[in-house]
Amino acid sequence: MFTKKEVGSIILISLILGICLSSLQSLEKLVHSSLLIFSIILINIFAKKIRAYYLETEIEHVSWTVQRFGFKPHQKFPKPIQAGMILPLFLWALTQGAFVWMAALVFDIKGKVYRAAKRHGLYKFSEISEEEIGNIAATGVLANLFIAFLAYLLGFPLFAKFNIYYAVFNIIPLSDLDGNKIFFAKFEFWCAIAAITLIALLYAVLLI
Repeated sequence: MFTKKEVGSIILISLILGICLSSLQSLEKLVHSSLLIFSIILINIFAKKIRAYYLETEIEHVSWTVQRFGFKPHQKFPKPIQAGMILPLFLWALTQGAFVWMAALVFDIKGKVYRAAKRHGLYKFSEISEEEIGNIAATGVLANLFIAFLAYLLGFPLFAKFNIYYAVFNIIPLSDLDGNKIFFAKFEFWCAIAAITLIALLYAVLLI
């Protein structure tokens, strides 16, 4: 289910976010924070991979990169900027640890954007729609919210809170992040998920 590149990206992003969350106060806190975010990322990714499987396709997660900086085709950086690695560290340093950006991974459909669906003994090829891609992205967000609810009931408030935080960042409609995939798949669907996530965030901030 996972490629070497994907595993490497997940581990690296978990370490970067672990650095930001722990503020490098101690090795023990760094390890704890990295494992915490690693498990939250895995929940998100496993949910999306399962959904992708049932939609007869495969997805691969990589670090978020940005190359285009304008609306015109020629407005691009010479090489892609590793936003998923740079932005969390930059904002963490800029705010002296007060703010941690957690959206750092994106997913691509592996191979061609076609998959085979067996119909009456024949294979019919159909293109993956934006709605299906948005559905996959939304599954990850909803999985984090569901686990947050269970974690809170079982007495793990910190794990619940950070699952909610991760879900919040993953509904932001920006660049190639999951939130953008959901937003352009179906606006009403994005609004519903965003509302649920923001209610969960409010509850986490005030009560957890």
